[in-house]
Amino acid sequence: MHTPLQLPEWTSLAATADDALPLFAGTLLIARDEYPALNAAHLDAVLQGHADHLRVEVDAIERMPLKMQAINRHLFEEVGYAGNHDAYYDPRNSYLNEVIERRLGNPIALATVQMDVARRLGVALDGISFPGHFLVRLPVGDGMLVMDPFNAGRPLDLEELRARVAPHIDGGEADDDTLARLLRPAGTRTMLMRMLRNLHGTYAEAEDWMRAVRCADRLLTLAPGTPDALRDRGLGYLALGHVEGAREDLGHYVHRHPDAADAEAVREQLVRIGLTRDRAH
Repeated sequence: MHTPLQLPEWTSLAATADDALPLFAGTLLIARDEYPALNAAHLDAVLQGHADHLRVEVDAIERMPLKMQAINRHLFEEVGYAGNHDAYYDPRNSYLNEVIERRLGNPIALATVQMDVARRLGVALDGISFPGHFLVRLPVGDGMLVMDPFNAGRPLDLEELRARVAPHIDGGEADDDTLARLLRPAGTRTMLMRMLRNLHGTYAEAEDWMRAVRCADRLLTLAPGTPDALRDRGLGYLALGHVEGAREDLGHYVHRHPDAADAEAVREQLVRIGLTRDRAH
């Protein structure tokens, strides 16, 4: 029997072990910041409906790749989930309520739907925090099946994976060890943080500083002391004219991370606008 979904409190997440963090509920917490009236029970019922529709078919299939093929066919062909290629940076692509209602999303949001439905059916699908687009992986014997949720769950071979990672690494060619490291499963905290970073980037680009600060603050709730989130929240405060918040966050950033690539630029900015005394390091 399906247990009704309960959303956790943000304040409990930092102390929650990664393997105990609920992925779907966590993504709905992120969405609830933007949509306070979000109906978590309804959204949970939609994904449960997908799983219930598939259960008899998937249970009758023995091989995991074929189970996954049936799940992908239902989600991407029959229900119609798809990557939003036309408006990739639309923030609605990151909010699970919008993704479920519109059937459009970005890679990590679609991966969340795919993973959640698969796991409800006993299929151990994991995320991969791959450079560029987020991917998913299914254990198959001694290896894995890697799929692209942004493109209807299409399987990716080694050659394509190497080509995708090439622009993101020095030298442009991933050896076996590098590729194996990049294909490790992503924990729930990593996924939630990547979602929030995506949203922060979208809002910062649009100079929507209230929402950008909110995303950085949630990152710090999930993982206190995260350097980029501390810096980004401080810069957002600065853009909003919240001088005390900017002084505290940016001051802590340069004090704790004096050797960061941008520490000197942040320090000079603080000194220039008179928010802090110059520090000796």
